[in-house]
Amino acid sequence: MKAPRAQAGTLVSLKKRSDFLRARDKGRRWVSQGLVIQAVPRAENSANAETSPEAGRIRFGLTVTKKVDRRAVVRNRIKRRLRAAAAQSLVLANPDFDYVLIGRTETLDRPYARLCGDITWCLSKMGLLAENPS
Repeated sequence: MKAPRAQAGTLVSLKKRSDFLRARDKGRRWVSQGLVIQAVPRAENSANAETSPEAGRIRFGLTVTKKVDRRAVVRNRIKRRLRAAAAQSLVLANPDFDYVLIGRTETLDRPYARLCGDITWCLSKMGLLAENPS
């Protein structure tokens, strides 16, 4: 069965550490110059997954380690840039997966259009672009 196409503004943040660990341990990853994307098929924990408020919505999380920069101000700026790029680019992604975007040092100074392009490029390389983007 074909997954429903996500509409703009249908992004949901991953909050639980277990979701991030599941993406790290069981997911696929692709590295670009501006970021790293991890993608893992969505966990079907509940029998009523079709009626849950997150059905058909794209779930994503952001992380930037202290290896990138020790200063929280810089890491938070990288996360803000990733969040904005994800809002524009992840709507093209397959909603049956959870995505974790990992910031890199280059994320801070990379032009915004290229950062969005990195997300789309990674998704296409992993084969996770939605079938009929509109």
